[in-house]
Amino acid sequence: MFSAIARIFRTPDLRRKLLFTLGIIAIYRLGVFIPTPGVDYGNVQRCLALGNTTGGVYEFVNLFSGGALLQVSIFAMGIMPYITASIIVQLLRVVIPRFEELHKEGSAGQSKLTQYTRYLTIALGLLQATTLVSLARSGLLFSGCQFPVVPNDHLLVVLLMILTLTAGTVVIMWMGEMITERGIGNGMSMLIFVSIAAGFPSSMGAIASAQGWGVFTMVIAIGLLVIAGIVFVEQSQRRVPVQYAKRMVGRRTVGGSSTYIPIKVNMAGVIPVIFASSILALPGMLVQFNVDADGTQPGWATWLSTYMSSSSPLYMAVYVLLVIGFTYFYVSITFNPTEVAENMKKYGGFIPGIRAGRPTAEYLQYVLSRITFPGSLYLAVIALTPLIAFVLINADQNFPFGGISVLIMVGVGLETVKQINAQMQQRHYEGLLR
Repeated sequence: MFSAIARIFRTPDLRRKLLFTLGIIAIYRLGVFIPTPGVDYGNVQRCLALGNTTGGVYEFVNLFSGGALLQVSIFAMGIMPYITASIIVQLLRVVIPRFEELHKEGSAGQSKLTQYTRYLTIALGLLQATTLVSLARSGLLFSGCQFPVVPNDHLLVVLLMILTLTAGTVVIMWMGEMITERGIGNGMSMLIFVSIAAGFPSSMGAIASAQGWGVFTMVIAIGLLVIAGIVFVEQSQRRVPVQYAKRMVGRRTVGGSSTYIPIKVNMAGVIPVIFASSILALPGMLVQFNVDADGTQPGWATWLSTYMSSSSPLYMAVYVLLVIGFTYFYVSITFNPTEVAENMKKYGGFIPGIRAGRPTAEYLQYVLSRITFPGSLYLAVIALTPLIAFVLINADQNFPFGGISVLIMVGVGLETVKQINAQMQQRHYEGLLR
């Protein structure tokens, strides 16, 4: 392993890519701690010390920003506007035929869709920046904190804050694209990986100091089991065999080869968990915005805060159902059995024992629906791991192994190792891991 890492640094091209990636990551982490103009950094730290931070969506965004959101830094929005824009553009392919045509046009169409994603990222960045500034001004970002986060809420100061936060989102998007182009791995995924990993030491330290070393050891053991399970399932796939018939093209005989269609158990990735978490965060936001100055709240808000809290069985049941539903929904959008069957028929491919055309599409749909169910259950179990840990071992909200965080970290780690492995095999005929 260490000799393979040494070979990376001895290879000029790989060394340059790795150092470039590390440099961009260092700049990104530095920006997390640079406060936005108009924000009193000292008061922000005092409010953070109290521990009364907004949960729900904003805790979720804070995870993806590496803690920058609750620092109200120039990179407070993190990569979330770009992720949201990418998901929206991908979903619009089903609604807008023009987007589907661009998707099929190859690199030219993909570049056009990327441009639309950038524009939408800027718009979402403006919207989220306005929301964050409004929360910071009103004191709702840190509930119960009496220190003003924005001492001077003049209109020009507020506009400067919104523009700075939006510009920070654009810079993060640019850094991610530069890593993809000139570094190692997918840039956006790498930045998310770094953001989540940055919170692990503080979370583990908080568990050790609050619950003791016994709970800390148990959390480590659970984390190792969760990571092993995620690696196993993420690498699992159903290989549907495909045979290509021989054809005469001019004087050449083409085809006659055997291959397979890899259908992953978790084809939807982490998207269903993101959708479900975002929707279940809305009741908490509704409750928060309907609390009077004296602390009273309407009856429906009391019911939501009681039965839709993260430790409630009803919350867990709804969470599982939403994850399963969004998994089927997202897989149906990203994998089209009819399109795959038509492409196979066009190039003379067929599944042994299955007729080409509609029977092939029906067979692929059958296989897809069967394999998506265990994949959705797997996502639901991983998503519930932090909630179960909270109930069983009282690991509180600092539990880092589970949900979106570990899914993303393991997925990005596996993909990055594959890319490094492929590049090393081109040069040394030996990969990173033997």
